[in-house]
Amino acid sequence: MPQKRRYWLMKSEPSSFSIDDLIKTTSQTTSWDGVRNYQARNFMREMAIGDQVLFYHSNADPPAIVGTAEVVNTTYTDPSQFDHNDDHYDPASDPSSPRWDMVDIKYVRKFSRPLALEQLRKETKLKGMVLLRKGSRLSVQPVSPLEWQHILSLA
Repeated sequence: MPQKRRYWLMKSEPSSFSIDDLIKTTSQTTSWDGVRNYQARNFMREMAIGDQVLFYHSNADPPAIVGTAEVVNTTYTDPSQFDHNDDHYDPASDPSSPRWDMVDIKYVRKFSRPLALEQLRKETKLKGMVLLRKGSRLSVQPVSPLEWQHILSLA
């Protein structure tokens, strides 16, 4: 039986990597590397090809969901954990048993206007969304099918 499509939200600071940067990449595809939180990593390990992603600009003015992407490659070892010159280097990670993974995502759509965090907070249909929970800082998080549909209706 085929796996049901799942929905996710992935955060990126636009000064580091924005949705416009994704659009400009070869094949409009990128690896989502540098995740250094076990829960976020575990969520990536649950991803399947075809899963849909909300692209969120964090640490932006305003923070907002700016578009969508699709998972095109499931988890594989993130080589940045072994690169001494990379910001995401992890000296405790062992090449024989890597800690950190990444997935590949492909651009799907940029929203005509960003959906700002404050606007999302006012939506009663999104009241249980992980993004809107107090203290929620995960860079990768699940989104329910109903939340996904409501966000697309707002866009």
